[in-house]
This record gives sequence, structure tokens and C-alpha cells, in this order.
Amino acid sequence: MTSPIDQSAGTPVRVSLGSWPTPLEPAPRLSSALGLDPDDLRIKHDDLIGLGGGGNKVRKLEWTAGTALAQGADVLVTSGAAQSNHARLTAAAGARLGVDVVLVLTGTPAPAGNIALDTLLGASVHWCGDVSDGELAARVQEVADGLAAQGRRPAIIPFGGSNALGATGYRTAGDELLRQDPAVQHVVVAVGSGGTMAGLVAALGAGRVLGVDTGALPDPASAVAGMAAELTGQPADPSTLRIDGSLLGPGYGSVTDVVLEAMRLAAHTEGLVLDPTYTARAMAGLMAAVRQGDVTRGRRIVFWHTGGLPGLMGHTTALERIMAG
Repeated sequence: MTSPIDQSAGTPVRVSLGSWPTPLEPAPRLSSALGLDPDDLRIKHDDLIGLGGGGNKVRKLEWTAGTALAQGADVLVTSGAAQSNHARLTAAAGARLGVDVVLVLTGTPAPAGNIALDTLLGASVHWCGDVSDGELAARVQEVADGLAAQGRRPAIIPFGGSNALGATGYRTAGDELLRQDPAVQHVVVAVGSGGTMAGLVAALGAGRVLGVDTGALPDPASAVAGMAAELTGQPADPSTLRIDGSLLGPGYGSVTDVVLEAMRLAAHTEGLVLDPTYTARAMAGLMAAVRQGDVTRGRRIVFWHTGGLPGLMGHTTALERIMAG
């Protein structure tokens, strides 16, 4: 019997899965609507990466999947919620790289959004129902061990692609942004499993990155600080991070009035489509930061669009509220 591959051993390896650099575009109408000067706001379009419908997880998968393949993996195993963007993009990465993908998902199947794309992209899906984070991790390990017992070479890609290896993708993304616009002073991004913010903090410093908590983790600050410390080799104090946890509403994936307002504002001013779970909540966080004076006129602000449009197509509550007007 073989054992699941340990990606923490050996040299990190990157494979190319996206189109780089992603666009950095001005958003003057949205900037003015937010109460900023027209030239203040830029949108960093990781929704336009290309692979599998786009999104921030591609940058992480370049490192996690690349390292797994370099170590001999022939199947990738990962986990997430039913409408997980990470699961969709792991399935797409497997198709691009020619390896099988097994997804271990919470919730129940429904033929919409990311769930439909997971199957279209060729992934096998194990449904767990309503389980705790610990139970989900145990199920992932069971699936990987079962594959290893069959003589396969599975590699477990972490939840959300978020560990120090995956966060390396956003450390390089931060460097990419500085080449596009060295004047950037605020970067606003959704915080889910934490790797995206951790990489940006490692590249740009904690003071420039405003993370907006989406409720995916019980303690996002500690998760972000831990990964940032691994990336930089320097201690990271969670209390120094700028994370806005005030916009959770009833919890992860909830469509609050302010989230719906953010979706409509971005769409009406710039034709910019946001998803209710991550990017619309991040935009609501930018709106709040401007109102509170944390982000002010005359400073270069980047809103990092992390993708997620397929998730909107699977979010019944959001679609109903949009159609209600």
C-alpha cells in the first residue's frame, strides 16, 4: 500500500495554469459612486484568469498541484462546501494537467453553479452532508487512504488551497500588482480560507491589505498570520492585520441587504458582476471603509476580484433577491 503524498516535503514546483498578468482596470464610475475620486479605484481581475471559469484559486493551484505532480501524484483530492470555487478549479486544473480529481464536499448535490461544473470538468464527487470541519478533514483522509490502498498516488490539496505553499501564489500576485501599479496604497480582498490575504500581506505588508471576512473560518486572523509567517520567515501578529468582520450577517453565504447593495452598485456602475459569498461582501467592506474614513479620497485603491460567478448561478437566495428588484 502506498501513502498519500506529503507536499510539505521536497522543493515547491509551479505549473502554469493561468494567463498572466491579470488585468488591472480603472473603475471611475464605481469609484465616484463610493465617494472617492474617479481615478482612485482599480479592479484587479483574477476573475479573468481563464482556467475553468477563473478565480483566485488558480494562483494557489499552480503551486499545490504543481508540487503534487512533481512528486508523482496521479490523483488530486480536495474538499469544500457544495458551491466551492476551489473544488471547481481543482477539477479544472486536473483536466488541464491530465490527472484525476476527487472532491469531498459538504451539503447535498443540486444541478446548478459550481456543482454542475465539477461534474462537467470530470471530477468524482463524494458528498458528506452536514459535517463539521474536523469530520470533513477526516473524510478527505479516508478517501485519500482508500485511493492509496488501490495503488494510486493521491495528493491532498488543502481546503481552499490555503496553506503556505498555496499562498505563495498570492505572494507572487502581490509582486505582479506592484509591477502594474507601484503607487497602490490599499488592497481590498475577501477572506475565505485565508491564503489569498496571507500571500498579499507577505508581498505588500499588513498595512496595505484590507481583508473582509466571509465567515469561512472561525479565526481568520490567526490563519492568515500563520501562513504569512511561513512565507516570510518572520513572526506575524494577528492583531496587526486589517480584517473587517462586521459584514457576516447570519453567517457564511448569507445575502444581506448590504451585500445585495454592493452587487447592484458594481453591476450598475461598471458592468462588474460579483458573487454574494465573497466578492460582494468584499465590496461591501470597501463601502464601509470609505464611510468610516479608513479609505479616503486621493489614494490608490485596488479591489481584488477573486471570481466566483458560477457560485452566484448556484445561489438560489441571491438569484431570487436579484430578480425581486
